[in-house]
Amino acid sequence: MTKPLKPNRPRREPSLLERAANVYDFQSFVRAPVMPEGERGEDATPVAPREADRMPPAMVAPDSAPDPEFPASLSGIPAEFLAQPGDEEFLASEYNPGFSDVAMVDRAMLAENGMIVPGAPVGPLAEEFRLVKRQLIITSRRLVETGDADKARTVLICSARPQDGKTFCAVNLALSLAAERDTEVLLVDADVAKPDVLDRLGLAEGPGLLDALDDGAIDVEDLVIRTDVPHLSVLPCGTRSASDTELLASARTRTVLQRLLSANPRRLVIFDSPPALAASSASVLAMLAGQVMMVVRADRTPESDVAGAIALLDACEHIQLVLNSVAFVPGSRRFGYYGGYGKDDAR
Repeated sequence: MTKPLKPNRPRREPSLLERAANVYDFQSFVRAPVMPEGERGEDATPVAPREADRMPPAMVAPDSAPDPEFPASLSGIPAEFLAQPGDEEFLASEYNPGFSDVAMVDRAMLAENGMIVPGAPVGPLAEEFRLVKRQLIITSRRLVETGDADKARTVLICSARPQDGKTFCAVNLALSLAAERDTEVLLVDADVAKPDVLDRLGLAEGPGLLDALDDGAIDVEDLVIRTDVPHLSVLPCGTRSASDTELLASARTRTVLQRLLSANPRRLVIFDSPPALAASSASVLAMLAGQVMMVVRADRTPESDVAGAIALLDACEHIQLVLNSVAFVPGSRRFGYYGGYGKDDAR
């Protein structure tokens, strides 16, 4: 008796996670430590690995606890990244030639919050955002090829609901992109409901985007804060009012954005926007962006919220999803990139 032939399945291209797992040994971060023979108990018996342990924990953050003697230590950062605030001559020449008004990013605060620390050894979190930014850069180049050069340099970071890790991802993405040799990054705090970008970086708030939108006499470029992180600048949210959404929806916004793009032809503008289902200004900003990176929290964002947020952001043709707070190992905190999807594929 012959067995029925199984139908041929179409060949599936390897996912981004699978490709990453072939390059980086992410398994080493969850691999059980080997105990010396003398430290093993008499009753110790070998335990077969669970199926979940055999899965490649692609792009996960390290789960190591900070050294109690050096909490949030900066010892792994090269000395040149630890210039003192009074070292203006060094900062002006080394980081931003021609500028002396350079703001110092609080690297200890970044370390305490589990974020990428510029100049520190590259860890799994930095590798994750390298993969994330590579997808955005590819899409940006495709937009340039289609003749939409301005939109190719604008990215909107959004989420469906608050507390999904949107600003965490926006700041880390900006820090990762700033490491590119031929890119200048401007991180704009456009979350008019709850601006938090400058606090995450340890910078002082000041006039910003909303002030430039409200007063046509203000040159928005004068409000840009240059930081001691090479290739990274930030634009504060500015003075909030009851008409913030209307300001963002005005024609003045396109003029301000054009000024930011024309000030530096290598500049990539990243908007940290309010959650799409919590504030209407996110859908307004989506009309200006060439692509949207929507952060989805793995343990709390329902599928209906994701679909609703994508519907509100459909003014942008290129929407990619980033799955945040992925728990690969019980009891540990993880952040992972799940992949990029077009609007039609996110269901």
